[in-house]
Formats: sequence, structure tokens, C-alpha cells
Amino acid sequence: MKSICVFCGSSDLVHAEYIDAARQTGKLLAEKGIRLVYGGGKTGLMGAVATGAVEAGGEVIGIIIPSMNTVALAHTGLTRMDVTDSMHARKARMHELADGYIALPGGFGTWDELFETITWAQTGAHEKPVGLLNVRNYYNPLLAAMDHAVAEGFVFPEHRKGISCESDPVELLEAMFKYQHPRDAVKRWLREE
Repeated sequence: MKSICVFCGSSDLVHAEYIDAARQTGKLLAEKGIRLVYGGGKTGLMGAVATGAVEAGGEVIGIIIPSMNTVALAHTGLTRMDVTDSMHARKARMHELADGYIALPGGFGTWDELFETITWAQTGAHEKPVGLLNVRNYYNPLLAAMDHAVAEGFVFPEHRKGISCESDPVELLEAMFKYQHPRDAVKRWLREE
């Protein structure tokens, strides 16, 4: 993986551990020579992950829409800022530039981006690793919901196991580098076998 897209929250009204974990993730990516692709913001975890990467000398590409490309919201210290005309184009551009995806804690926007990415993997649209950074056990309820979906027959176990989840960014990155796409499950899901 030479480029990782990070999805995360933009709220400043969150626990300091979330902000610190985002900054450490950005720093780690830069130290590993992995380009950070993200939503272009300067607030909350978005700002922290970008600043962590920038301060460590990393390459950072922000993808933003015009209404968010403001002094109050847009990060100004990036390698490059791409402005797209819509949220759909923004997500498509982030996907295009990424070799893998990490979801840090966040809200509806983060979940939207995360689940679209997972769905695309499930249908074979990409074979890139997807990881959750489970800071302060933030994703435990979501993981329980995923496990419930498996138990109820809505999600194949292979697709659920394909989502890496760790509380430490170093361990998450290691797990993502070991990822193997469940091609047989994709074929079964699409009824090709």
C-alpha cells in the first residue's frame, strides 16, 4: 500500500484520545512513506490526521467540495487539495487514489464512506484492505452489529473477517498489509459459483 484513504470525524468536541490517535495515525503513515488521502478538513480528527502526516514530512492529498473549501474548514498545509463538484465525485476521487482505507472514529459521513468501501469490496469492485481504528472501543457497537448481521445470514463471515480492527495504528497497518481479499465469497455472493 502506497496510499491510504482515511475517513474520520471533523468535530472538535470529542475526547482528546481520538485527536491524539488521529495525529499518531497521520505520523505513522508519513513515517512509512504512505501517502494520506482524506477529506481535506482542518478540524477534528480530519485536521489531526493531516497535521500529523504533514509534520512528519508526509505527502497529504485533501479532497474537498466547494462549500467546505473555506478558511474555517479547509486545511492549508497539504501537499495538494483537489476540489470536486459533489460529494459523490469526492468519494470517487478518494477511492481512486487509495490502495487501502482506514476509518477512524467519526459520525454519519465517516460511516457512509466506510460502508460504501466495504460494499464495494463485497461486490468485487475493489480488493483493497479496509481497517477500523478502534480508539476507546468506539467501534465495538458497530462490530457487534456486524457480527449480528453475520449470525442472521445477512453478511458472509468472510466479508466480516475481511475488515481489520485494532486499537493501535501500528497493529492496524500490519493487519492491513496481511489482508487477502475473499474472492470466493464475492463469487458466492454474486452467485457465480
